[in-house]
This record gives sequence, structure tokens and C-alpha cells, in this order.
Amino acid sequence: MNTNESQGGFVGDIMKADVNDLIFQYRNKEYGAYVLRKTYANRMTKGGLLTIALVLAAIFLPMLVKAIRNALPEEETLNVEVTLSEPPPLDPKTPPPPPPPPVEPPPPKATIAFVAPVVKKDEEVVEEVPPPTQEEMKEVEVSTKTQEGSNEGVPDGLENSVIEEAPEEVKAVEAAPVKEEVFKVVEQMPSFPDGQAALMRFLGQNIEYPTIAKENGVEGMVVVTFVVDKDGTINNAQVVKGIGAGCDEEALRVVRLMPKWQPGKQRGQPVKVQFNLPIRFKLE
Repeated sequence: MNTNESQGGFVGDIMKADVNDLIFQYRNKEYGAYVLRKTYANRMTKGGLLTIALVLAAIFLPMLVKAIRNALPEEETLNVEVTLSEPPPLDPKTPPPPPPPPVEPPPPKATIAFVAPVVKKDEEVVEEVPPPTQEEMKEVEVSTKTQEGSNEGVPDGLENSVIEEAPEEVKAVEAAPVKEEVFKVVEQMPSFPDGQAALMRFLGQNIEYPTIAKENGVEGMVVVTFVVDKDGTINNAQVVKGIGAGCDEEALRVVRLMPKWQPGKQRGQPVKVQFNLPIRFKLE
């Protein structure tokens, strides 16, 4: 085979080869990337056809279900009318039912008369029944007249009345005072008057670097927490993170010097809000 024929065959192979064959001509075609590139077109075609089939099914499935329902025979509704017979007429000769037996009132309770002694003149004194003894009053109830009765009876004048039990005494319980909630996050957080820049200026103008901290080169951040009240007043200022050397006390002093803040609001109403303020001490 001459050179021209070999070159012609090589050119023919190149014309028949695709881009993947050229890219992987001197590479391992069994690694996986070559197969993925060769089958990419087939996979894209299958995926596109499957997507089209799903879209067509989603469009035509309700129409197919509706057509099947219309083709099925309708179920017959069974209407049943129920007619109730009229009740039998009342016999006028039937005697009315007997009245309920009368309820006998309970026997009266045995009482004994006891009249409080009244001071009178001798000529006005009338011979009366002597007052009952203590032994007699133990067995009966004291009243304004003497009558015989049963110990299980009711007192005089209450034979036809309904005795109701007295309600139990209800002791008034004083409600514990409701502690007002202190929020940590609200819709509108509290703010220093005139904004954050004014707060930085206030801190810079009022903080005095402690002498001990200067001499020992103490630097760092002090975090002070406090509560902004409904009227903007600063309360309960405390150091939650300090660096010592007098910086903590100086940060508290300056926080307590601050004017009233704009209070925080929740649902349009001013509320108490806890606020954390970091103050940095840095030597220049």
C-alpha cells in the first residue's frame, strides 16, 4: 500500500468519525465519559418524548375520565314515600286517669314557748306559765308557742315552704399582680434619639478611659444590657461581658447618663424591651 492510499484511508476515517471519536482518539474509551457522550442524543430524545407524553396525559386525562363517566348508565334513584296512619280516635267513654295522691305535709316540729322576761310593776304582773328548764329545752326547739310534734318535723311556718341550702361561703382570692412582660425582639426596636450616629457621638464625648486600664494597656469590648421602658427610660443596666480595670464601671456610668430613648413598639403599642449595647475601649 502506497502513501497516497494510506492517506486517503486516514482522511476517509476522519470524515466518518464524529466529534467524540476525535476527542477520545488517544484516550481510554472504557472510562465512562465516552459512552455518556455517545448516548447523550438518545437519552435526550427519550427524555423529551417522555415529557411530551406526560404533558399530553395531564391534558387529556380529565377529558377521558369525563367521557367515560358520561358513557356509563346513570344510577336509578329509588323514591319511597312513607305514609303514616292517623292515630285512633279517643273514646269519650274512657274515664280520665285518677289524680295523683295528695302529698301530706310533714309533721310540725316539737317546740316549747320561751318568752324573754320583762321588768314590770307588781300590780301589772300576770300569772304566766313558768319558763322551761334547761333539760326541757335540750329535747325541743325554742319558739314563741308550745306545740306537740316530732323531732324530724319542720319548724312552725315552714310546712309549705321550700328550704334551700345556703350557698357555701366564697372566699375572695386576691389575684396576684401580673408581671409586665419584657420583650427581647419586637416589631419596632428601641433607638437612641437622632439615630445610631448620635449614639456613637454621645459615647465618644462622655466615656473617660480609666487610668488603670491605660497604664496596663487594657482594651476590649464591654457589653451592657438594659431595659428601655415604655416612656424610653433606661432601667436595670447591667454588665453581661466585661474586661475589668474600671472599664465595666465606666460603661455603666455612661449608659445611665443617656437620655430617654425612642421606646420599642409591638403591634403599635409601646412595650418594655431588653437591649444589649456593646461599648469598645481602644487605646490610641
